[in-house]
Amino acid sequence: MLSFLALSDMEYIGYLLLIIVVIIWIIAMIVGMIVAFPFGIIGLVAITGVGFLFAKVVKDRLSSKEDDHYSKNIDK
Repeated sequence: MLSFLALSDMEYIGYLLLIIVVIIWIIAMIVGMIVAFPFGIIGLVAITGVGFLFAKVVKDRLSSKEDDHYSKNIDK
């Protein structure tokens, strides 16, 4: 199953609320950059670049068996 299902109810609600706020904040930033059209394009390009890099990092982490081994078997 998914690992976030092991969270307590309050922790799950907290993460859910944070995700909702982040999504609203990103939408507001994008709308604000579209309104400031000629100069807002620079911000849109930057946000798009960061989004692609974030997606790559998440994809690499999810597909890495070595990272899974170290996170499960190495003492902290």
